[in-house]
Amino acid sequence: MERALLPLLCPRAPRLCRAPLRFRSSRGAEQGAPRGSDPPEPSGAGRGSRTGRELWRAQQDSPRAGTGKGLGRKAPPALERTKGSEIVFGVAPCWLALARARRALFRLFLKERRGGPGRPLSAELALQAAARGVPVLHVPGRALDALCRGRPHQGVCLEAAPLPFRSLRDAEESDGESGERQLLWLVLEHIQDPMNLGALLRSAYFLGVDRVVATRSNSCPLTPIVSKASAGTMEVFDVYSTDDLPAFLKAKSAEGWEVVGTASRPEDVEGVPVISCSEFRWDKPLIVVIGSEGEGISLQTQLQCQQVLAIPPGRALHPGIDSLNVSVAAGILLHSICSQKRRHGD
Repeated sequence: MERALLPLLCPRAPRLCRAPLRFRSSRGAEQGAPRGSDPPEPSGAGRGSRTGRELWRAQQDSPRAGTGKGLGRKAPPALERTKGSEIVFGVAPCWLALARARRALFRLFLKERRGGPGRPLSAELALQAAARGVPVLHVPGRALDALCRGRPHQGVCLEAAPLPFRSLRDAEESDGESGERQLLWLVLEHIQDPMNLGALLRSAYFLGVDRVVATRSNSCPLTPIVSKASAGTMEVFDVYSTDDLPAFLKAKSAEGWEVVGTASRPEDVEGVPVISCSEFRWDKPLIVVIGSEGEGISLQTQLQCQQVLAIPPGRALHPGIDSLNVSVAAGILLHSICSQKRRHGD
């Protein structure tokens, strides 16, 4: 009966009933139709089929038709970088880079605050940048994420020129003014991990090391990651470099300096006496050489040392856990040495 009434209620019903039926999937595409294309028109299609096609297209263009979770989110604004610049990130590195201005500074980026007052520290950073003539830009947090490639920026980034190693000649000239003061230099051979390098600089500065010298080859450069790992120490503490470490150590020995190496496994050291760091006595200008975690100091460098210092473990060690992180070991050794200076009232 219902089928007989259809022509009376809708004159187009017979034509619609003769058309093949199509069903929509949850994605908005019709089953039986190629995905991403218009549905084929039934034979004799008229105004009704065009309406269906337009509806199908509208569903495909709607946000619900997308499969990506972040579809429709705006991309972070692109910030053009000054040629040859790098992005220093984090409160302490940016603060100290602005305070010391040891490198060219281009722009300070601060995370914009919505619906409330900004952090007092951000205002201080902006004032410090203005005093240096550095433009200050307030940008969304995602723009800062893009600038420093997702690293922890704490709402602050600074565009600056790279900080290079300094020449050893400058170190020699400045130490000539130290008079009779007992000097301590830290030499880093082939430290490649930027986190370790940053931690080493932080410890050396805190404990009173006068100079840090790094090998230029096979070593990590002074990058923003190093600055962050050093809590900004890299911005205030000069780091020097040498292209020929054995020749440099030999020359310093001829000048009356004592050169000591370090070893995590004393049994691997040949031809040089090994002593515990607690037995070492510091009585002349001193150079302490630290090597990489995996390799330690090279044989060529080891042969330029008068002694090698070791840290005795506090227990029998399980195989495979026989050494310390290089920055931790350096901190223990330097503290053992520098505490002698304090005991002697220097």
